[in-house]
Amino acid sequence: MWNDFLLILDATLRISVPFVFAAMGGIFAERSGVIDFGLEGKMLGGAFVAATVAYWTQSAWWGLLGAIGIGIIFSMIHGYASISKRGNQVVSCVAINIFAMGLTVVLANAWFGMGGKTPQLSKEARFMSIELPYAEEFRNIPIFGDIYYEIISGHSILVYIAFLMVPITAWVIFKSSFGLRLRATGENPLAVDTTGISVNKTRYQALLFNGILGGMSGAYLSTAHLAFFVKDMSAGKGYIALAAMIVGKWRPYPAMFACLLFSFLFAIKDKPEVFDLLKGIVPVKLLNSFLDMSPYILTVIFLAGFVGRAVAPKAIGQPFSKEK
Repeated sequence: MWNDFLLILDATLRISVPFVFAAMGGIFAERSGVIDFGLEGKMLGGAFVAATVAYWTQSAWWGLLGAIGIGIIFSMIHGYASISKRGNQVVSCVAINIFAMGLTVVLANAWFGMGGKTPQLSKEARFMSIELPYAEEFRNIPIFGDIYYEIISGHSILVYIAFLMVPITAWVIFKSSFGLRLRATGENPLAVDTTGISVNKTRYQALLFNGILGGMSGAYLSTAHLAFFVKDMSAGKGYIALAAMIVGKWRPYPAMFACLLFSFLFAIKDKPEVFDLLKGIVPVKLLNSFLDMSPYILTVIFLAGFVGRAVAPKAIGQPFSKEK
């Protein structure tokens, strides 16, 4: 049972990485006052570009840079539509998601002819697992050795980067001068403008970070978690990241824990031990569907207010224009 629990926790960490990247990116955007439902599109676009560039260059790092690039492009398109042109931010996000869903399949078919799938990546074109120092030596130490070997060690570099981004995001938003301007822009942009700070520039800067992290979330899916891109491989993960961000009340650490909780549910649904435990409670015909739906059910429960009211930044979704 202990080994099964460790394997579930290990799977939880791996599954949570795209959620964590995307949630941190969403925090940057929405703290500045820009709605970002487009995390799904950035994740999907990043996954496709990362797999494609990594396959062509045989380098996972070039694939990651490509994913970051497309994430930034999508964020800047969203910024141009919603900040510069003061368009409807929700419509802009939906357009990006639909655009990414269609374009990735069209380009994959045109370039590879594999029904929306990219070729399998070689080891050189993937982010492989890294064994941390002394992981094998510590393996026989009770409890600590198991945790170090099974949970802490043995992940790709993107897993460690994802969780490193949580304290970095927290420091930038809540401790740095840029973060102070960012939060003020999301709460009272008119007051920020009176101090001589450009509201729109600050929002574009927030979207730059948003695009970087959104692209990285997709790169993990296709070059670390799997070794190829397949049609619609994000499968709603961007929306779950958005939900985790809201459940976490736009704060990095609570958002990370929400990501881990959702990922834990995904991790246990494929375990036969869980199936055997629940089949006496839930009819077998409904059990698989119930386990598949459980992360989304929990999302709805959280968003319905069962963990306390989540109050968004006051100016979120409101285009800014100077009074004349």
